Amino acid sequence: MTSGTMVDGKWKTELIERDESGKFNPMATQFRDRITADGSSGFKAEAGRYHLYVCLACPWAQRTLILRSLKGLEEAIGVSIVDPIMSDQGWAFSHALGTIPDSVNHAQYMQEIYLKANPKYSGRITVPVLWDKQKGTIVNNESREIIRMFDTEFIGIAKSNLDLYPLALRAKIDETIDAIYMSINVGVYRSGFATTQKAYEEAVTELFENLDRWESVLSVQRYLCGNQLTEADVCLFVTLLRFDSVYYGHFKCNLRRIVDYPNLWNYLRDIYQYPGIQETCNLDHIKRGYHISMTQINPNRIVPKGPILNFEERHDRDRF
Repeated sequence: MTSGTMVDGKWKTELIERDESGKFNPMATQFRDRITADGSSGFKAEAGRYHLYVCLACPWAQRTLILRSLKGLEEAIGVSIVDPIMSDQGWAFSHALGTIPDSVNHAQYMQEIYLKANPKYSGRITVPVLWDKQKGTIVNNESREIIRMFDTEFIGIAKSNLDLYPLALRAKIDETIDAIYMSINVGVYRSGFATTQKAYEEAVTELFENLDRWESVLSVQRYLCGNQLTEADVCLFVTLLRFDSVYYGHFKCNLRRIVDYPNLWNYLRDIYQYPGIQETCNLDHIKRGYHISMTQINPNRIVPKGPILNFEERHDRDRF
C-alpha cells in the first residue's frame, strides 16, 4: 500500500498515480536487490541479518508475512508493524494493538527508512520493505520478489521445507501470478481509485471477468496451479481476504461478493485455515486501515460494522 510520495527526499501527500483518463497506474518499486543463498548478489541469506517492515492492512505486505510464517523464518527475520491508520506523514510506528515499533532504526515514520537508504529518494513510500541491518539499507520493496527470496534462498535457515515454488510448476506459477496481478491484485485499486466512469467500468469489468475465470479453474482443482499450494495462491489470497470487507463497498467492486462464488469462497477459507496463515490476518487493521486512511474515498472515516464472515467455517476443498 502507498502512504505518500517523496520527491528529492521531500515528503508529498498527493496521489500522483493517475493518468489524464482517470486510470490508476501504480508506480514501479525501486529497491530491487536480491538476497541469495551463496551471497553472490552481495546480500547473503543469513539468520538475524534482515528485518521486515509491514502493515497488516496491506495485501502486498501480508504476502511477505505469510511466506515468513510458512517457511518458519520468524526467528531468522525480524519484523516491525506500522499503525494501520496513516498519519499526515504516512505510515507511522506506534504502540497500538497489533503493531510492533521499529527496534532496528528506531524510526517514527516509514519515510525515515527510505531516507536512510537514499536521502534524495523520489518515489512512493510503501510496505513491505526488507532491510539489511549489516549494510544499513533497503534490499527490496517489491513483495513478489521478497516472497520468492524467502521461499528459495533461505534453505537451511528456514525451519520448514515447504516448497511453494516447486521446479515442475515454476513456469505455471509465474504465469499465474502475472495473470492475477493487474486484473485482480491491482484491479481492485484500479476500480477504487478511478476518477472517471470509463476508467472505473473498464477496471471493474476486467476484475470480475478474471474472478469468474478463476472460479471456473477452481471447480476442477484445489489450488490455482493444481492440487498443491504455491506462491500464486498466496498472491490471490490476500486480495480475496479483503474483498467483501473492503473492496466490495469501499472500492465499488460490487458486482458480486466472494461469498457469492462457491469455489472462490471455499478456496479462501481453505487457505485461511492452512497452518501459519491465519496468524497473519487482522481484519480490524484491514478495515480501519482502508476506511479511515483513505479520506479521498471515505471523507467521514466511518468504518462499517460488517460484513459478518466466518473464515473458519468448514470448506469443501479437500474433495480434490
